[in-house]
Amino acid sequence: MSLSPLTAVSPVDGRYHNNTKELANYFSEFALIKYRVLVEVEYFIALCESGVPQLTHFDGSLNERLRQIYQNFSLENAQWIKDTEKVTNHDVKAVEYFIKNEFEKLGLHDSLEFIHFGLTSQDINNTAIPYSWKEALRQTYLPSMQELVGELKSLAEQWQDVPMLARTHGQPASPTRLGKEVNVFIERIEKQLELLQQVPLSAKFGGATGNFNAHHIAYPATDWVAFGNKFVNEKLGLSRSQTTTQIEHYDNFAASCDAFKRVNNILIDLCRDMWTYISMEYFKQKITAGQIGSSAMPHKVNPIDFENAEGNLGIANALFEHLAAKLPISRLQRDLTDSTVLRNIGVPFAHTIIAIKSTLRGLRKLILNESALQADLENNWAVVAEAIQTILRREGYPKPYEALKELTRTNTHVTQETIAAFVDGLNVSEEIKEEIKAIAPSNYTGV
Repeated sequence: MSLSPLTAVSPVDGRYHNNTKELANYFSEFALIKYRVLVEVEYFIALCESGVPQLTHFDGSLNERLRQIYQNFSLENAQWIKDTEKVTNHDVKAVEYFIKNEFEKLGLHDSLEFIHFGLTSQDINNTAIPYSWKEALRQTYLPSMQELVGELKSLAEQWQDVPMLARTHGQPASPTRLGKEVNVFIERIEKQLELLQQVPLSAKFGGATGNFNAHHIAYPATDWVAFGNKFVNEKLGLSRSQTTTQIEHYDNFAASCDAFKRVNNILIDLCRDMWTYISMEYFKQKITAGQIGSSAMPHKVNPIDFENAEGNLGIANALFEHLAAKLPISRLQRDLTDSTVLRNIGVPFAHTIIAIKSTLRGLRKLILNESALQADLENNWAVVAEAIQTILRREGYPKPYEALKELTRTNTHVTQETIAAFVDGLNVSEEIKEEIKAIAPSNYTGV
């Protein structure tokens, strides 16, 4: 059976293929091979620029033709490498042989052994993978989050003056404004995105055990640490880890996963709140002709987008948790456990993208039911007790908290009339009474 969205085991490549197909550019097997080729070619060019005597005849005139090896990299090229891997039983060595074959086509027969010169596989993998992560982060994740934040900002502006009963512990509390509550999520998301972008995208580049052994023995006069720093930091735009074993220690990648988790947790919080507001009828949802909410109950319009987002965010966070906990741990100078785990970094990324798109769909379906918000406020006059007792405190009235507690903390429903009668009985001036009576749940919303 051939692979298609209908036969894929993972819903990332099946049910949600349309939402995630762009990620194949960064996290597929094809993409990994392409980024490996990119690193190998750019490393060769950097060697030529470093003054290695055997490569001084390269004046840069061939650089663009060399770069076309990865810029024009095709599925056929990737298949050539996969076929070669069946013989070598080594994926990076197959990449080396592919580039050597391409160099042969360019007539560069005397330079073949400077491809992958002095390197180990992880010098390639531990630069190619963070490079792909960087590209996916900047070209898909951050734009998606910016779109989501933009939608939230638009809603916050529309709803900035809409009063709403707050609930703490699920109980009626001092009123707020709907737009302000949306702004809470905007601030949280933006702060955590800032922290995410501050995490260095670290790469390992230093030979078999991190010491540039082979480089140094071949060219002892060259400052290979400076070379590695320039290549990784400047040419690839990553951050070279200075002291490593055979592999990157992944501590910063773990921090990146943790940062993703924090943003995702905020989105889960947002989705649950929106789900709850819909259940309270603060929002209705736009109806799309032909769509069905329930196979049994014709009237239903379910908040499935927020539910879908919450489910996918949970899966993403479980995988981010494993990546952050597992990758920094490797026996002695390395074991192979990181290799298979790293091949899955696109999976939580994909579930996160699915969730962002679902959240956006949910937000764009919302229809404000302002009458429901107003009715809820009107039904909870007890919440102005805080305001009344605070004014009475200001005026030096004896035990105002206790007086309001006795009035409101009962099983008797508190109404506007109940409050007015209580105020009329206070031993305060008429001016203070009028000030208190002007307070209502709909205008007691703070700043």
